[in-house]
Amino acid sequence: MYLQKEKKQELFENHGRLKTKADTGSAESQIALFTFRINHLTEHMKKNKKDYSTQQGLLRLVGKRRKLLNYLQKVDIERYRAIIAELKLRK
Repeated sequence: MYLQKEKKQELFENHGRLKTKADTGSAESQIALFTFRINHLTEHMKKNKKDYSTQQGLLRLVGKRRKLLNYLQKVDIERYRAIIAELKLRK
């Protein structure tokens, strides 16, 4: 499997709001997890151009991440700017 438990914990520790324990529910940690999955599926789609079910899942993930980013932008613009810079996302 492409996403082991240790890698997921590392993502949550690096990008979560609480640095003392794994913060799985914050918007930043969810955006980081979605970004990791989107990057993985993008590489898969480069090799398998006709995999339409993966393409549909990828588009859903991009939509979920976009909704979280919009929420974060409305609630706290500084957190939004920080996660955009940290993950090198374009807006």
